[in-house]
Amino acid sequence: MIVNLRNLGTLAALALFCLAPVRAVRAQSAASAAPPPAKIAVMNVRNAIVATAEGKLAQAQLQSQFAPKQNELQNIQKQIEDLQRRMTEGARTLSDDEKAKMQREGELLSRRLQRGNDDLNEELNAAQGEVVDGIGRKMLEVLDRYSRENGYTVVLDTSAQGSPVVYGSSQSDITQDIVRLYDQAYPVKTGASAAPAAPKPATPAAPAPAKKPTQ
Repeated sequence: MIVNLRNLGTLAALALFCLAPVRAVRAQSAASAAPPPAKIAVMNVRNAIVATAEGKLAQAQLQSQFAPKQNELQNIQKQIEDLQRRMTEGARTLSDDEKAKMQREGELLSRRLQRGNDDLNEELNAAQGEVVDGIGRKMLEVLDRYSRENGYTVVLDTSAQGSPVVYGSSQSDITQDIVRLYDQAYPVKTGASAAPAAPKPATPAAPAPAKKPTQ
């Protein structure tokens, strides 16, 4: 136990004049040396990352970066739907050769759409992963400093898969505090190109592959 040097004289005086109070003081000191109960907080790390100014800016950058690819896939989807409509409307009037030709065209478009979806998802996941890692590493530094300054011994991530958190009061949620401190520590530069990309809270999925045209 570490004793404040300024208290040594007082304790010595008490020991000389009365032994019983000294025992009481010692018992109280021992009790004060017991470790305090753990102070626990909760935080939604996923929401914190996308709520930062850096995350919001990067969200817009990702949308702009992948918009051409998404538009291309949407156009292919429309071609497939148009082909299916023409085949349905011409079921009785189209020749077998015309139906076979349209069938092959639909299959090619469907494969092209599927490959495009796979490529887009792979690229988007990679880009999001880089941003989450970049912001996440810096956010951990902010969280560590905040936790030490406020006496938190445990911080639970409510957004983590399989999180053990069933309930957390609003008083114990430090998400907004960390976002505020992160923005102060890492302000977004005025030039959009100077800031890294960040993930979107809910990235619109690329068009789902359409069913192959049927005769």
